[in-house]
This record gives sequence, structure tokens and C-alpha cells, in this order.
Amino acid sequence: MATHTPWPGQWVADRLGIGLVGEGLHAVLGLALRRNPKRAHLLVSNILGKHVPQDPRAVYGSAYALGERVRGLLGPDAVADAVVLGYAETATGLGHCVADGIGGVPYLHSTRREVAGVAAGGGFQEEHSHATGHLLLPEDPALLAGSGPLVLVDDEFSTGQTILNTIRDLHGRHPRERYVVVALTDMRSAADRARMDDFAAGLGARVDVVALVAGAVTLPEGVLERGQALVAAHETPPPAPADFYDLTHVELDWPAGVPDGGRHGFLPEHRAALEAALPAMGRRLAAALPPGARRVLVLGNEELMYAPLRLAEALRQHTDGVDVRYSTTTRSPVLAVDDPGYAIRSRIVFPAHDEPSDGPGDRYAYNVAGAGFDAVVCVIDSAGETPELYGPGGLIAQLAAHTGGVLVAVVPTYRPRPRLHARLRSRLAAGTESRPRPNGHAAPMSPAPVSAAARPLPEPLRGPAFSSYAADEVGWLLKDLSEVELEAPTEEREEAIQSGGAHYAESLPVEYQPSADYQNLFKAALDGSAERIARAVGAVTELVLAERGPDAVLVSLARAGTPVGVLMRRWARHAHGLDLPHYAVSIVRGRGIDRNALSWLAAHHDAANAVFVDGWTGKGAITRELAEAVRDFDGEGVFDPGIAVLADPGGCVSTYGTRDDFLIPSACLNSTVSGLISRTVLRADLTGPDDFHGAKFYRELAGADVSGLFLDTVTAAFDRVGDAVAEDVKSLRSTDRSPTWAGWAAVERISEEYGIGDVNLVKPGVGETTRVLLRRVPWRILAQRGVGADLDHVRLLAAQRGVPVEEVDGLPYSCVGLIHPRYTRGATGTDGKAVEAK
Repeated sequence: MATHTPWPGQWVADRLGIGLVGEGLHAVLGLALRRNPKRAHLLVSNILGKHVPQDPRAVYGSAYALGERVRGLLGPDAVADAVVLGYAETATGLGHCVADGIGGVPYLHSTRREVAGVAAGGGFQEEHSHATGHLLLPEDPALLAGSGPLVLVDDEFSTGQTILNTIRDLHGRHPRERYVVVALTDMRSAADRARMDDFAAGLGARVDVVALVAGAVTLPEGVLERGQALVAAHETPPPAPADFYDLTHVELDWPAGVPDGGRHGFLPEHRAALEAALPAMGRRLAAALPPGARRVLVLGNEELMYAPLRLAEALRQHTDGVDVRYSTTTRSPVLAVDDPGYAIRSRIVFPAHDEPSDGPGDRYAYNVAGAGFDAVVCVIDSAGETPELYGPGGLIAQLAAHTGGVLVAVVPTYRPRPRLHARLRSRLAAGTESRPRPNGHAAPMSPAPVSAAARPLPEPLRGPAFSSYAADEVGWLLKDLSEVELEAPTEEREEAIQSGGAHYAESLPVEYQPSADYQNLFKAALDGSAERIARAVGAVTELVLAERGPDAVLVSLARAGTPVGVLMRRWARHAHGLDLPHYAVSIVRGRGIDRNALSWLAAHHDAANAVFVDGWTGKGAITRELAEAVRDFDGEGVFDPGIAVLADPGGCVSTYGTRDDFLIPSACLNSTVSGLISRTVLRADLTGPDDFHGAKFYRELAGADVSGLFLDTVTAAFDRVGDAVAEDVKSLRSTDRSPTWAGWAAVERISEEYGIGDVNLVKPGVGETTRVLLRRVPWRILAQRGVGADLDHVRLLAAQRGVPVEEVDGLPYSCVGLIHPRYTRGATGTDGKAVEAK
């Protein structure tokens, strides 16, 4: 008599009243209970290869067939420009197989693993998931920058919110006309479907859905609380690990240059190389199996799903009469109940072994214990081969307690080429060389860098001989011009600069000596904003360390970037015990960066580790200047032109602590908050081809120096903001931080609206506006209506200089400073926008 096999969801259905409605659902889905406060139930797919060991042919074949359906839907012309994006962790392999079915398309999957040296190209949240933050880390940012169809693949399409979050994130940066959503199961309600239709209409894009099966989940009232009570009642201790076991390592001979998966992108040429290598790898695995093994599990590791699946297929093809199954470990906690009507019969628990960025935690393998496997082939990437893997209670010891033989096959973790290379290549491909300035004149080229091998450059200047900073805080790659008279009255400088008779870097403004009221305002602003600044310092430093690693070399842009560089160095020491090298270099708008300084850095450090640092962004002129200067540099090494800043209100960079435009008190003063160093000087009679750019050390201002006060006040707040920094970094890492250049667009609009005609005379943001009032001839200040204490010092300086402050709406900044257009010494700067040229 035939034995009836119960549906592996009946146990949950009987106790909670959860039901699945839809043709074919019971054939592909079971039910289990989550240990998750957001959702009681888990839909357990028996063809995904995650929680339920399955024949690899069924896993690959079902996904491949979905890809074929997508190819037919799009047609050959659209397929040629398509990109496939899969979701971590459960759909990384599914998405990859769908990409194979479509054929000839690149594939990328989201990830929760932070990778040093790779900046996020986007991010989004998955509200119901156990671990919600997703990162997009393509090796080549252009992978997501096209306009062709984007195919998004997830295992389960429940409400559609994750898909909407993703499309919203990516469409805002690179709009597309078409999206295709692929899932094994489409369980959306009618309201969810209508919401997606409205969303697509609002975008002006087409969104299609392709699913293996469709239906609905019926959830009775109170199911979450009742589900949590069931979990508490049926929770049992996990089985103990083995104390002694035999272990076999299998050398796969993974093909060189082929990524372990789609975390950084997997291209058609990678697939061709992998297909050619799979048969030999399958033979090596088959030869390593224990004698007599008839039932074998190939176990992948969290996001590492595609490579183990393909290896499982290859192993099956090179064995005779062996039942090969495939599944993967997971970070999702699920209740195990040993009942044939429940989808998760057993679980083993082990500590994470890939040094996750969110800290240590438990990981799980389901339906392995008690499943009768003669051998388990554990496939991991090399980043996961750590002592925790092999330690007591680790994954290997846990597996050994439930099988006759454990084999370990290590796939080399793919290490992307430094992102600076891809960015420079894309810039060169776009033809950015010799881009004209806004005034129509090409930027003059700096002289070629000095060869460090041919003539050693001077060592960095350090305090206290040069600057009031301690010697270990920063090395200044500058020439000391302290004995040269370089100061000129502000009005004379402005007239010479605007008439074309001189460049602003050829002289220095007279150092502003603040009044007692202004000094008090600075100290009050510092006390009030110390924690806010510390939080931004912590966030941007953590981003730098996550993306560039502990060997980062801080290179601050003198002088506004130098206090920030010192604070970042202090945070790295405070939070991680790191002593990051820090140097200050000069960059001059219209002249470029000090190429001799770059030569010195390249000779003494790995140029790929250099991180340029500035205080804030305005409209992005220096960001663009640096990108061009680095591209043209022909020294020993290649520098990443990205800049790390505390505040990026202009949307000009991707590494920042915040995009809020707020008062950074170091912007309130000049040298007296910057180590008593002047702004930098570049003049042919003072700085020759063998020199660094120059600057002065104002020793005589030591009595008014608040550089140390600024640094120490912010540093004292580090302990108080640690938790907030951790939350900020988590949010930033899962956010698309790509430059928007919103500030540049606003500056162009203001320049036209006020009849200025030169974007260089529009200085957006609190920091740049302060500089206008301290160093230039200001014409007027535009203040965002309603901004309060952050602009107190701006209003005070404006009143002292007789400059009107005009409150306006619609600024992306707190304020904007306008330099007097077509200035001569006869103009007062307060007579409106129709200033006549003299």
C-alpha cells in the first residue's frame, strides 16, 4: 500500500491557520516558523536549494527556465542591453541561474558583506528580512549605469516592497524604461499589485513580473504573537558537534580570474570560462568521496550559492548511482520540528566564520542532521576559511556529527581590482580630458612631476617648526614661505583676480582678526556642534576603513581638509587602535594638485591606499579639479580621485559623514583653527618645478590659536557618539551614495538668476559662504528661510561688512555667498544685481 506523505506545511497550518491559496503552491512550498519579530511564518521553497536539500538539476533547471521566459518576453534586441540583479542572501544563486537562462547578460547580486576597496554603488532595505541592509558592490560602476532592461530576481515576491525600494534607489540615478521582476513564487495581494502598477506609472516605466507559481498566503489575526508562542514552546537545543572527525580537503583548481559569484559582477566571459572548467572540478570532487558513499550533500555558504550548485551538478555527472543533493547555510533563524508535516525537520547551529561586518552571530544549516548523508562537501570561499570554521562547535565539527565524511572545497574569494582603476577607465572612455572651465578657458597644465628616483624631494614639514599641530598629527608636503610678504588688501586681490591680472593662489588675503563677539560665537558654535562633528568624523572614517582597509593613507587638501584629516586619524586610533599616516597637500583651482606632492606620496606609500580628505563640498569645483589632476598625473602609482568629506551638501562625492549643510566651526576662522597655516600659494618666482606648493606659518598669531581647542573638543565627544556612528555607517553603507551634483545645478541657476555669469563667484554652503565673508569681496548672502543658529556667525560677519542677507526658499544649502561680480574698488557691493562693468 502506498504511504501518504503529508504536505510539509500542514503542521503550521493546523496550529496557526495559515493557508496557501493557489494552484501548484503545495508542490513547491512548505511552511515553517521564523524566530523573527517581524513575521511569524517562513515560506520554505523545495526548489531554491537553501533550506531543503534538493537535486541540483531541479534547482538549476527551474531557474534557468524562468530566464528563458524572460528572454522571450524581452526579445533579442532588449536582451542585448539587459542586466540581472539578484537579492542576498537567498536569491544569489537563483538570480545567477536566471541570468544563465537569459543568456549573454551580466549578473550582479546584492550583498551584506562589506568589502574593503569597493564603494557601494547603491543600497536598499528589505523590511521583513532578518537582516535588512543590502549593498550593491559592482567592480565596474558602469554595470548599473546603462538604460537597458533591469531584471530583478528574488525567491519570494510577497508584498513587492523590496522591489520598489530597489527600483526607486536605482531609477533615481539611472532611469530605465523597463524592469522585469522574477520570482519562484508571486504571493502579492491585489492591493500590492495595484500599488506596483501605480509605482510604474509614476516612474514612466514598464514593470513586468515573471513567476513560477502565484497565489496568496492567508494569515489569521494574531498570527505573529501565536507564532512566537509556538516557537518558544517547541524550541529545543541544537545537536552537539563531533569531538573527533576526519576531514578531506579537495583542491578544485578554480579557473583564474573567474569570480566566486556575482557579488562584484559576473560577465558572460566568466561563465564561458567556468563552464569549461566544471567537468574537471566535478571529477576531482568525485574522486575524493569516501568509498561507498551513495548519498552526498554539496553544502554552499550563505551568499555563496551559485558556485556550489554548479559544482553539485558537475559532481553528479561524474558519479554513478550517487544521490547528490544541494543546499546552503543561512543566517536566518528558523524553528526546527521533527515532523513530516513541517518543512524544517532539523537544524545545526554554528558561529559565523567569515568575519561579518555586523559582528559575530549564529548561522544555520537546515535538514542536514538526520538526513542520512554519507558525505557532505562543504563549499566555501576563501574569505570564510577562518579558524572559526574548523574550531570546536564550528561548521565542520557540526557537520561531522551527522555524516560519515566531511570534505572542504575552497573557492578563491574574488578580489576586485581597485575601484580607482575602473573609475579612471570610465572617465577616460568618456573623453573627459581637456574639459574647458566654466569661463571658457582651458585649465593650464602643471609641470610634469619630479621623478623621485632622479631627485629626492624634501621630507614633509611638521610641527612645531611648521604649524601648531603635533608632529605626528600631520606632515605638510609644502614649501615654507613664512618669511615672504604675500598678503594684500582684500579689495586689491579681488580686482586683480576678476580682471585676469592675477590668480588667487599668487597672494594671500590679510588674516582676519576676529572680534571678541565673533570669538565667543565660535566657541559657542563649537560647544554646540562638537557631537555632531564627532559623529560625522566617525561615520566618514568608518566608511574609509570599510572601503579602503586599515592601510589607508589620509591626504588632506590644505588647509580646510587638514583639521578633518587630523580628526579622522584620531578616530581611527580611538576606535581601532590604528595610526594612519596623514599628509597635507595643496590643490589650486585652475592649476591642479601639487604633482610633486603626489610623486612624494607615490614614492613612500602605495598610491592605491591614498584617500583625499576635505572639510565639505560646495558646488564640486575642487572635486572635478582633483579628478582631472589625478587622471593627468604620470607618477609612480595611480591615485583614487575620490574625496572623503565631513559634509557633502552639494552631492559631489560618495564618501561623507553627512549630506546636511551645517556649521563646521573650523570654517569660521582662517589659520587660527588650521594649525596657524595660511592657505597655499603657487607662484612661479617662489615655487619652482622642484618645489612643493608653498604656505606660511603664522607664528605670531599663537596667542589667538584655537586649533588645539577645536580638535580636543571634538575628540572628547567620540565616546558619546559611538552608537550613533554605528547606526549612521549601517545606513550609509546600504544607501546609494553616488554623487548627484545637485549643488552644481543650483549654482548654475543662481548664477543665471542673479546675472552673475560666472559660477566661480557663487559659493554655496555654510563653509564656502564663511570663506567669502572672510577672504573675498562679498556682494550678498542668500540664506535658506528658517535656518537658525548655524548661520549666526554668517549674519554677524555680514553685518560687520555691510553685506545684505536675503532669505530665500528652495536652496539645497543653508546659505550661498555671492562674490561681487565685475568688481572694482569703486563698487560697494550693496547696490543690487545690475552691477556695471568698469
